[in-house]
Amino acid sequence: MSKIVQIDIDDSALAAPTPEIEQERRVAVFDLLEENSFDIPERDGREVPAGPYRLHLAIRERRLVFDVRTESDAPAAEFHLALGPFRQVVKDYFQICESYFDAVKKLPPGQIEAIDMARRGIHNEGARVLQERLEDKAELDTDTARRLFTLICVLHFGA
Repeated sequence: MSKIVQIDIDDSALAAPTPEIEQERRVAVFDLLEENSFDIPERDGREVPAGPYRLHLAIRERRLVFDVRTESDAPAAEFHLALGPFRQVVKDYFQICESYFDAVKKLPPGQIEAIDMARRGIHNEGARVLQERLEDKAELDTDTARRLFTLICVLHFGA
C-alpha cells in the first residue's frame, strides 16, 4: 500500500488563508486522499516501514518538513527541503491564481480557459520541482506531486 491515507498540515503559525486558498487546500487534500501514489525507497541499506502512510507537512525554520509515519504513527521518514527552489514557482502560481479568480468573475469563457491553461502549466512546473527535490527520498506520481504542490503553496502563503 504505497499511498498517503492521512494528511495533516501544520499551519498554526501562519497567517489565515484567503477563502480561495482555503478552497484550493480542501480540494487538494480531498483529491490527494482519494487517489495518490507515495512510497519511500530504501536508503543506505535501511529498510523503510511499508505504507500506507500518514503525512504531516509543516514549515519550520524556513524549511518544508515532510514527516512521514505509518498508520500506527511509527516514524517512517522525515525530510527537510529548502524553500528557495519553490519560491519563484509559488509566486508565479499565486499570481496566476489571482488572475484566474478575477477572470472567473468578469471575463468570457475563452479568456478564462487561456488563464487556466497557464495556471495548469505553472502547477505542473511546481510538481516537477517537488519531484526533483524529493528524488531519492520519496517516489510519487505526477498527480500526487501536483496535489502536494498545492498544499506547499498553502503553507508558503503564510510563511
